[in-house]
Amino acid sequence: MESGPQVAEITDKRLLRGARTRATVLRQAVDIASLDGLEGLSFGRLATDTGLSKAGIQTLFRTKEALQLAAVDYARDRFVEAVVEPAGSAPRGVARLRALVDHWIVYAATPLFAGGCFRVATMAEHDSKPGPVRDALIRDQRTWVRLLARELRAAASAGEIGSLDADLTAFQIDAVLCATNIALRIGDPDAADRARRIVDGFLQPS
Repeated sequence: MESGPQVAEITDKRLLRGARTRATVLRQAVDIASLDGLEGLSFGRLATDTGLSKAGIQTLFRTKEALQLAAVDYARDRFVEAVVEPAGSAPRGVARLRALVDHWIVYAATPLFAGGCFRVATMAEHDSKPGPVRDALIRDQRTWVRLLARELRAAASAGEIGSLDADLTAFQIDAVLCATNIALRIGDPDAADRARRIVDGFLQPS
């Protein structure tokens, strides 16, 4: 009978294999959701797309709702890595706000997910459907807008920009970025520059 270090090694390998499988599934899931919405996710489709077994994927996530929530969390983590964390090295205020917008544009234009901004692609699908998935999407939406508002307040406090309603302006900037995601998806070559010019209009010194 296996025991001690051998059992620990087997357990570690299984956990690592499970984590890799989960990451593979979620990477594909967020791409699908960014194109076809979270309702477009299914265990069968993911099995076909990844070459993994449907039963194995179901074992990992159990229910479609659990899969959807995991996809939302995975997309949020990738967004933080691609947009929020890189911008964190810029000084608070205008510089960091511009960095957030610039990194967001790269995130949406490259794009990180097949359908562009995950939040923009999935929010409209669930904004009128109460439940855990909607709650998770709203959480991420509010976190992002609050981050923009915080940097606007820092900029105003430092005298970098004139007095403004930070919450309203953050809402407006987010709306511009949402529209920019759509413009990028339909091939508008001026979308990114237009977004930067609009945001710069909010960041004029007093």
